[in-house]
Amino acid sequence: MTRPATTAEPTAGPDDARAALHRLRTEVAKAVVGQDAVVTGLVIALLCRGHVLLEGVPGVAKTLLIRTVATALDLDSKRVQFTPDLMPGDVTGSLIFDPRTAAFTFREGPVFTNLLLADEINRTPPKTQSALLEVMEERQVSVEGARRPLPEPFIVAATQNPVEYEGTYPLPEAQLDRFLLKLTVPLPNRDEELGVLRAHHAGFDPRDLGAAGVRPVAGVADLAAAREAVGRVHVAEPVLGYIVDLCRATRTAPALELGASPRGATGLLSTAKAWAWLAGRDHVTPDDVKATARPTLRHRLRLRPEVELEGVGVDMVLDTVLATVPTPR
Repeated sequence: MTRPATTAEPTAGPDDARAALHRLRTEVAKAVVGQDAVVTGLVIALLCRGHVLLEGVPGVAKTLLIRTVATALDLDSKRVQFTPDLMPGDVTGSLIFDPRTAAFTFREGPVFTNLLLADEINRTPPKTQSALLEVMEERQVSVEGARRPLPEPFIVAATQNPVEYEGTYPLPEAQLDRFLLKLTVPLPNRDEELGVLRAHHAGFDPRDLGAAGVRPVAGVADLAAAREAVGRVHVAEPVLGYIVDLCRATRTAPALELGASPRGATGLLSTAKAWAWLAGRDHVTPDDVKATARPTLRHRLRLRPEVELEGVGVDMVLDTVLATVPTPR
């Protein structure tokens, strides 16, 4: 069974919640070096009740990052290694026959948690991918007509191998569109990598976050207060139009054969509001939209093959769109 999501004291209001979430970066840095942008993205996903696609080479501490964020937020986390033989029931749970009672009982799968790390999601066949993505959308598991809601909060952080690797099943665009953000987990710079080595030389054990000093600095009450405050962030009509114009511009960009859907526009609205609130503002500016446009839209776009062969990346196309669409004043 999933443990209680939090033991943290309720906060007095949104200002306290914001301060608690800002302390998260410092707490995560005790175990993970140099991933502030990814931590902020995970916080935004939690505030928007969205899911995250993480992209990065093996060995950049993606699993450790999720575990540390969960510990600092006093949330439960689980990890599933996706493989070609993984079945949907291995993720969602299944009915098990109990010979003592001669009845079937439901055994919860790893999705019954707060932060689920779906490691290498594109290594498993589409049937299992679809089972997870259905759970992400519905936030419940249905077995034999019985609905079992997932804990709240619940987000999936899925890692994905580059599509050129052998033995992968790339997520179709319609499924990629279900993720709120795609975050790039970069390799550390030299100073950061030296910090990693110093920590391990001093005895850091990534399996023992308590020994590293990681403690809960926020909890479910903070997230609830923060979500309520994000919902009250004001968005002026010109900024709404700017979001629409950006997404529509991706649909006519010569380098793209697939642009952002209306779901992408609503996602950009949500992430911009969360970004503005974390920055201490009660309204969204065009700069807030620009700050969240790349992680919110990059996985929803598809390059034309001939453009991709020329070495053009999706972020480069987004940079062009952001530079050409008029910014409201």
